[in-house]
Amino acid sequence: MTTIIDGGHGIQLHVEEGELRRRCGDCQLCCKLVPVANLGKPAGQRCKYQRVGKGCTVHARLATISNACLMWNCRWLVQNDTADLRRPDRSHYVLDVMPDYITIRNNETGTAEYVEVVQIWVDPNYPEAHRDPALRAYIERRSHEGVAVLIRWDNTKGMVIFAPAMSGDREWHEVTQALSSEQHSMADVAKALGAA
Repeated sequence: MTTIIDGGHGIQLHVEEGELRRRCGDCQLCCKLVPVANLGKPAGQRCKYQRVGKGCTVHARLATISNACLMWNCRWLVQNDTADLRRPDRSHYVLDVMPDYITIRNNETGTAEYVEVVQIWVDPNYPEAHRDPALRAYIERRSHEGVAVLIRWDNTKGMVIFAPAMSGDREWHEVTQALSSEQHSMADVAKALGAA
């Protein structure tokens, strides 16, 4: 049996046997924000296969065109921990379901520490969307799990956000930095976070 619940912010939550289920609806923001290396599609630019109001024109053939697209998923769509966030096309950001990490290097000792991050792809037309109070509450919740956030506007522009639970002074910290255009492989992530 399916129950439809008003999740606030215009979100309809489809709950079936205790599981949270959402639908993309007209949202196609991932087709713009998320990079797809094997298609030569950088972050922040619409995919050549995406059509407004229609979605992916090659979705039925994705397995032969882009396994990356086929395997990628939106955290808002599939994770219950985002229940208080608005749909990505309304909030102007997309949360990546796959974990990633950053490396923090101690300048005195040279030792490296790997910190898990949630990647949040922000629409470059709305660069301050990461200040959404609901998103900040989500970031704060994740910080209690030792997870920081990597805000990405494109392949090389980004910012790491450390919520108060992750900082010695119990303040929010935003560290803007140039990012490598290369993304970590799943093997890299498993190795780094498995050692953490």
